[in-house]
Amino acid sequence: MLLNVSYNDPKVKQKVDAEVGKPFTLKERWALGGIGSPKLFMTDASVEIQNLLILDNNLNTCNIEMRPKGIIVRFRSLLETYGLIIPYYKLTLYKGDFAAYSIHRDQYFIKVKSDTKAIQKYFKKLLDYKADNAPTSIEDL
Repeated sequence: MLLNVSYNDPKVKQKVDAEVGKPFTLKERWALGGIGSPKLFMTDASVEIQNLLILDNNLNTCNIEMRPKGIIVRFRSLLETYGLIIPYYKLTLYKGDFAAYSIHRDQYFIKVKSDTKAIQKYFKKLLDYKADNAPTSIEDL
């Protein structure tokens, strides 16, 4: 779900919280070693997101916030902040070539450069958290 999260709108906040859960508490953030990603440089995106990004001439960057039941990928365009809300059960991460990750949800995707160790470490932490908190699958029973 792609939403404009620029304003403090209770309806939008309720949608986000229903989809990916309320934000972690300070104690949980400390235990996880932080929940936010470093600045990620976007190399490609789906048509809907690309149409927003081409409206201005700024560098296309985004960041990821972990939530208990999913992630929020935030990026800016024309002084507005947009969020791609992805619950863990719809999140698909692909490791592309040497320095690229692709984040997918349904018809939306964002490809980012992963040319530093900090970015690779963050994606590993994200995948580990997703695996640890996934519901038990039928094969495990």
